[in-house]
Amino acid sequence: MSHEFRYCPCCRTELGRVHDGERERLRCPACDFTHWNNPTPVLAAIVELTDRGGQLLLARNAAWSGKLFALITGFMEAGESPEDGIRREIAEETGLAVSELALVGVSDFQRMNQVIITYHARAHGEIVLSPELAEYRLFPLDKVKCWPAGTGLVLARWLRERGHEPQWIELPRP
Repeated sequence: MSHEFRYCPCCRTELGRVHDGERERLRCPACDFTHWNNPTPVLAAIVELTDRGGQLLLARNAAWSGKLFALITGFMEAGESPEDGIRREIAEETGLAVSELALVGVSDFQRMNQVIITYHARAHGEIVLSPELAEYRLFPLDKVKCWPAGTGLVLARWLRERGHEPQWIELPRP
């Protein structure tokens, strides 16, 4: 249950808890607004650089502590398809142009209340990072290190499908 909402965003009345079948939800007793707390769709890309020998680009988010490098990710904008959204995110965050895009899979990331839609993107061009990203690294497929959560599991499956047994890193404990 999300604790982000305490008051109704429509009328500012304190929300109450109600049982809706098997789930507990937050509902406004004054106007019947319901906070559904549905998962947020997140887009992710395994970015393969066609002009750099097929190496994968992993990036470190500027807001992250530590040295974890991960897939390019972002949120869809209203009125855009997932494919258009991940093309936009790749261009905004890295400056790269996508030449081919293929759906890898859809997975849940319950810890963050997200559904992740992951694509394999073949891209090219000069890498110019947005302020969201602190740095990037390029990896041959046999040198990529996966992480045991979220998009790291999808990346590991993608590597296996291409004949590469994934290497793993340990995530720091929270």
